[in-house]
Amino acid sequence: MIQMLEPMWSEFREEAVTTRRVLERVPADKLSWKPHPKSMSLGQLALHVAGIPGNLAKLAQVDELDASQASFEPSAPSDLNAVYATLDQSIRSAEECLNGMSQEAALASWRLTVRGKELFSKPRIGLLRSIMLNHWYHHRGQLSVYLRLLDIPVPVIYGRSADENPFA
Repeated sequence: MIQMLEPMWSEFREEAVTTRRVLERVPADKLSWKPHPKSMSLGQLALHVAGIPGNLAKLAQVDELDASQASFEPSAPSDLNAVYATLDQSIRSAEECLNGMSQEAALASWRLTVRGKELFSKPRIGLLRSIMLNHWYHHRGQLSVYLRLLDIPVPVIYGRSADENPFA
C-alpha cells in the first residue's frame, strides 16, 4: 500500500468494526420499518450502509460516473444475513481497492457528471475520503437514529451512548 493511503486504511479498518457493531443491532423483524414515508426502510438503510465501501471501491476503479446512468434506488435485503454478507464483501472490495491503488491513481482526477455536464471533479483519494468514508459515517449515524426511534440500544460508536458506557 502506498504511504499516502495508510491513514485512510487504518481509519477504514477501525470504522468497519464500528459499522458491524451498529448493523448487528438491527432487528430482523423490523426491516420494513420507516420513520417517515419519504425515508428508506430500516432494511434498505442497513443494506446501504453495508454496501457503501464496496460500491465506492468499484467507482474508484473508473475515472468518471455519469449519474444519469446510475440507479440510486436502495434495495431491500431479504434478511439480515444478506446485510452481513454485503458488509463482508464490501469490506473485502474496499481493502482490495486501497491495497492495489498506486499513488498515480490516487492522485488522478475522478469526475461525477450528468449527461456530460460535470458536477464535480476531485482527486480519487478525495472521492474515497469524502464519499466512501464520510458518506458511510453519515448513513451509519442515520441508522443509529433509526435504532433509537425503535428503542433498540444504540452501541458505542465514538464514545458512550445513552445505552452503553465503555468508560464505566
